[in-house]
Amino acid sequence: MARYTAAVCRLCRRSGDKLMLKGNKCITKCVLDRRPKPPGPQLGRRRRLSDRGIQLREKQKVRYSYGILERQFRRFFAQAGRQPGITGENLLVLLERRLDNVIYRLGFSDSRSQARQIVQHGHILLNGHKTDIPSCLVKEGDTISWHESSTKKEYYKQLVQVVSGKVIPGWLSLDKQNLVGKVLSLPTPDDIETKFDVAAVVEHYSR
Repeated sequence: MARYTAAVCRLCRRSGDKLMLKGNKCITKCVLDRRPKPPGPQLGRRRRLSDRGIQLREKQKVRYSYGILERQFRRFFAQAGRQPGITGENLLVLLERRLDNVIYRLGFSDSRSQARQIVQHGHILLNGHKTDIPSCLVKEGDTISWHESSTKKEYYKQLVQVVSGKVIPGWLSLDKQNLVGKVLSLPTPDDIETKFDVAAVVEHYSR
C-alpha cells in the first residue's frame, strides 16, 4: 500500500500547525518553530485562502494526523455518514477507534506511525489473538496486550519503565505492570482532544 515517506515535518509546515507526527520530538525540536512558512519557494505575499482552501487544509490535517490515505479516509467518512448523529463527530470517533491510534493513546508508542509499525510487525494481541491490521476498529470490552515473544524485546523493557508517566484517556484503562490495555467504552467527541474543524471537513465532501 502506498505511504507518505518524505519528511513529515513538511506536512506540519504545510498545515501551519503542529500535528505531533514525530511524538516528543515535536515538543523539543519542532521545525515549525524555526521555519513557520510552508515548504517550497516563497513567492512574495501569500494570498488569503478561499473557503474551499480552508476546508481542504482541515481535511488534510485530519488525514496527516492519523496517517491515512485519501481512499481510506473517504471510506471512514462514508461510514460516519451512515451512522446516526453528527457526521464530523462520528468520523473522529471512528478514527480514534483504529487499533494503531489506541496503541498510541495507551502510551505504547510516541507517535501513530510508530504504533502502526508495532501492529504491522505482529507485536500486539487483540483479545488474545495476533493482529497486524492497524486500521481494525476496537470495540467496548476489547483488550490489547503484547505478544509473549515481544515482551522479551528491549523496546518492551524500556516501555515498562516509562509508561507510568503517560496520561491515558478516560475511555481506556491500562495495567501498567503487565502493559495490558482495555477499552472501557467507545470514545465520545468530548474525550477526543483535537484541534480540527470537522465541520469544514464535512463541507469539503458535501460539494
